[in-house]
Formats: sequence, C-alpha cells, structure tokens
Amino acid sequence: MHLEYKVQGGNFSKAGHASGEIKKVLKQLNVNPMVIKRIVVALYEAEVNIVAHAYEGDIIVDIDDSKVHVVLNDSGPGIPSIERAMEKGYSTASPLVREMGFGAGMGLPNIKKNTDELNIKSVVGVGTTVDFINYL
Repeated sequence: MHLEYKVQGGNFSKAGHASGEIKKVLKQLNVNPMVIKRIVVALYEAEVNIVAHAYEGDIIVDIDDSKVHVVLNDSGPGIPSIERAMEKGYSTASPLVREMGFGAGMGLPNIKKNTDELNIKSVVGVGTTVDFINYL
C-alpha cells in the first residue's frame, strides 16, 4: 500500500493530520498496537518538525507484509548539525513555536527511539529528508 500526504509549514491546525490518518490505516490492517504506537509517535514528531521548521513537505508511506517505510521530504532551512539536533533538549524552534507547546528538542530523539531504522539527510538552505522503517 502506498500513501502520500502534503504538509504545509506553519499550519499548526493541521499538524498531526497525516499521522492520524496513517494510524487509522494501520489499525484497519490489524497491525500490532505497540508497532502502531511506535510508528505514529515517530511520524507525528517528524510531521510536526515540517510544520514548525519548513515551508512545506511531503510524507510518503509504503506498507507491505513485513514493514512500514516512511519518507518525509521538506523544503526549508535544513539542519546545520544533525548530530547536535539528535541531542535531547536541543531545539532551533522559534519563540512562537515554543509558546504553542512545540520545540522542546525531543522530536528527533523520539523518532530515533521509536524506529527500527532511521536515516536523516539535510542540506542547509534546501531541506531535510527523514527516512525510517518499522518492522511488523
């Protein structure tokens, strides 16, 4: 199964929409609830990162009998240091984003904790790709 979603940067009213839709699909496919939880946590964190930091992005989800493969591509400022961004509590979120309750610096660490494979690529001034797999 192949699913695609568009994410608009700055649109916090829709933050989490794609994650919620994918959660419904995974439930309909009778995926183990613990696996669903891990996928949805990772996906939600990545989706909110697009909303909080990028101009726009795409979420691509491929589901087969053995795994869920998620790729999020965004157009935005990019991440200057992925190593630093992976540190718990490190955030480049704006004061406005923090006031809304986001930007605590737990997004990328939570994605890593809840995925079986994770690859992040980023080019400053161009954007970021977050690519992860969870095995079923």
